[in-house]
Amino acid sequence: METESNKHNQTVNSNHRLAIFASGAGSNAAKIIDYFKHNTHITIALIVSNKKEAGVLKIAEQNNIPVLIIEKEQFFKGDAYINALNKSTITFIVLAGFLWKVPQQLITSFFNKIINIHPALLPKYGGKGMYGNFVHEAVIQNKEKESGITIHFVNEKYDDGKHIFQTTCNVDENDTPETLAKKIQLLEHQHFPEQIEKILTNNL
Repeated sequence: METESNKHNQTVNSNHRLAIFASGAGSNAAKIIDYFKHNTHITIALIVSNKKEAGVLKIAEQNNIPVLIIEKEQFFKGDAYINALNKSTITFIVLAGFLWKVPQQLITSFFNKIINIHPALLPKYGGKGMYGNFVHEAVIQNKEKESGITIHFVNEKYDDGKHIFQTTCNVDENDTPETLAKKIQLLEHQHFPEQIEKILTNNL
C-alpha cells in the first residue's frame, strides 16, 4: 500500500533543479531556459558564471533566475561552491560554454549529474584549450568532411566523460571557422535542451 510519505518522496524525486554554468553570451542557456519554462518537473534554478560581465547574466535577469558569481580560489581550493549549490537544492549541473575545468570535489558531489556540450565530434578536437573557434579552426585546417556536437558526462579530464549524444553537420570547402560555428550552434540549440530532458526523465 502506498503511503503519503512514499507519494511525497516520488514527487520530490521527480523534480529536478538545474544549475547552468556558463562563461559567455549564454545562447545555449537561453534555449534551455526557454525549453523548460513551462515544465512542471524541471526548473532552471540557478545561473553560475565565472565572469561578472558575461552575457548569460542578462539572460538570467530577464528570466528572474538567481545568479551565482564564482571565484577561482574558492572553486578550485575551497568547497567548489558545493554548499551554495546545496542551499539552492540543485540536483543537476549543465555546462553550457563554461570554460573552467570542473574540480574533482564537485564531480564527486554531483557524480553522473554534470553534463557538458562540446562543439566537435569527440574524442577528436577535445582537451585543454579546445573550445570555440579554436575547435573550428582545427577542424577546417585538417580538412575534415564533417563536424558536430558531443553531449557527455563530465569527469576529471577535459572532454573525456561518457558520451550521451552526438550528431553531425557537413564541413564544406568554403566554410570558415565563423560559418562552421553557426552550423554547430544550430545543432546545439536544436538538441541540447531535448537531450537534457531525456537524461532527466531516464529516456536515454
